[in-house]
Amino acid sequence: MTGYRIGRQITELGEHIHGWRMVLGLTAQQVAERADITRDTLRKIESGNPNVSFNSVAQVLRALGLLDRVVDAVDPLNSDIGRLRADRLTRRRAR
Repeated sequence: MTGYRIGRQITELGEHIHGWRMVLGLTAQQVAERADITRDTLRKIESGNPNVSFNSVAQVLRALGLLDRVVDAVDPLNSDIGRLRADRLTRRRAR
């Protein structure tokens, strides 16, 4: 069941990436060139293929001007619980 949920979210992420490309008025070729990937790889990302490398997804997010926003979104210090438990960030590993 967990695999399905992750797959659905990866598909949704790909749809959002496609949506941003459309909103920005960029062709698949333009984004692929800016991200230094093939159009086929971009198609896989936009369709939610889970076998695409993390680096390729990050390159596309950068090409769309979204990478900084995504990095900020996962920063633990940008959340109440992360700030509350900030002292744990200095530990070598979670317990």
